[in-house]
Amino acid sequence: MAVFCVTYDLNKSGQNYDALYDEIKLSSGWCHALDSTWLISTTENAKQLSDRLRKKIDDNDDLLVIKVTRDYAGWLDKATWEWINKHVTD
Repeated sequence: MAVFCVTYDLNKSGQNYDALYDEIKLSSGWCHALDSTWLISTTENAKQLSDRLRKKIDDNDDLLVIKVTRDYAGWLDKATWEWINKHVTD
């Protein structure tokens, strides 16, 4: 299974994006790493995941899906690093 970083800008104020969050949570595994950033563990490729999530956001929103590899760094809480270390195998 691959892990993808999914990040977005939801540009329409006052919108309810629960449908997007619910769709993300249908993935095999997920971690809500930052406010607008999720890590998704899935058998899908980047395009398939992007297409699935794109249906849950508005036309003026932005969405980026990038495969995560072992070459990473940052400052996150311990639980998030544990999730990353468990799921990222590339």
